[in-house]
Amino acid sequence: MLIPTDRWNNDIAIDSAFVGANLENLKQSIAHCNLKIVAVTKYFGLKAIEAGYKAGIRDFAESRVQDGAKKIESLPDEIRRNSRFHFIGHLQSNKADLAVRYFDVIQSVDSLKIARKISASACSLNKREKILLQINNAGEVQKSGYTKEQLRADLGEILKLKGVEVLGLMNMAPLGADESELERLFGDVRKFRDELEKEFDVTLSELSMGMSDDYVIAARQGATMIRVGRKLFT
Repeated sequence: MLIPTDRWNNDIAIDSAFVGANLENLKQSIAHCNLKIVAVTKYFGLKAIEAGYKAGIRDFAESRVQDGAKKIESLPDEIRRNSRFHFIGHLQSNKADLAVRYFDVIQSVDSLKIARKISASACSLNKREKILLQINNAGEVQKSGYTKEQLRADLGEILKLKGVEVLGLMNMAPLGADESELERLFGDVRKFRDELEKEFDVTLSELSMGMSDDYVIAARQGATMIRVGRKLFT
């Protein structure tokens, strides 16, 4: 079993069969849903990514730009070529260039300012960066993310940016919320997405909701992506 470590280059080996069994169990728990499993590797090292890849995972997520970029650089060419790397942490403007260079999807866009920065960086690389817009519909002050009112005010301008492709919305539910509150919050994100699609005449096909403790509830409420780490690697 892999022990999470900040010194990811010295991490302990993990068996791909172990990850594969966890992946199958996870799939069985959401067998009625057609969604993408994004393996969160921010607390794990290269060996976990390699084991996940061997088990069939192709989407991996990191929350620190520099650490994630170093991991991606250090992976075998085959894994880099055939995988999609998602950034899910709070992105600072001064790290947007690096994030765009290494990540295929930035899930945590929370302001027009950062969307513009991502777009400019992507245009300089002749790239169109895929992004999700983070919604903080629980109003948690310690978490990043748009309020509904702020996103409505900014979405029109974001959609005009040439260097980004808006795939949909991302949400992080509060830790410790009970099942009924999680149902309400995830359902609220889905309904808000539907409202935005009609209001702005746009398709927002992706809903990234749910992590190791609440992904089943998120799947019930229409998630198209779940972000899971512990359920796969421990």
